[in-house]
Amino acid sequence: MGYPTKIQLIKRAKSEQWYINFPSAIAQAMEFQRGEVVEWLIVDNKKMILKRDSSVLDSEKKKPQTDL
Repeated sequence: MGYPTKIQLIKRAKSEQWYINFPSAIAQAMEFQRGEVVEWLIVDNKKMILKRDSSVLDSEKKKPQTDL
């Protein structure tokens, strides 16, 4: 199942920022954690891969989760 998502652009005087928001269903299915760092890999101009660091996931499983 796919989830269409709009890309947002915020232009400022000296910079611009691009945003892609994950639908909640995707974030929950992927078990993302707040503050988690991921890496975008560009395959071509139509495809990107979002990569997680598996060592971070393994260490997170060992620590008890606490919400702030």
